Amino acid sequence: MKNVISSVNKPNGKGINRIIKATHCSCKGFIAAWQYESAFRQEFVMAIILLPFAIILSSSISHLFLLISSLVFILFAEIINSAVEALADAVTLDHNILIGRAKDLGSAAVFISLSIFTTVWGYAIYSYPF
Repeated sequence: MKNVISSVNKPNGKGINRIIKATHCSCKGFIAAWQYESAFRQEFVMAIILLPFAIILSSSISHLFLLISSLVFILFAEIINSAVEALADAVTLDHNILIGRAKDLGSAAVFISLSIFTTVWGYAIYSYPF
């Protein structure tokens, strides 16, 4: 069993040190998303702009949570999509059917998140008593 990785020898350690290192890696990921992904920047700015409107449109705390969650879900999907694209581009820039499929699947995830956002926010706007 030479290929078994011991949990003691993991590079990020264990316990609180692992949590600190994981948090540092997450911060680096957010910075990379902001620096290199224009779609992430656009969606992040959109989320910041729409946040006050979520408070206005919401009819309850759970409704507010749903409106905000739909915004955060777009950012989540975009980060996953960007990670897939960065990894794929690191492997090869040549045309590859499987890498193309992976990129298309990441794009589909972003599309689903935008569809959920449109449905949730569209209903909230439709239901708002003007």
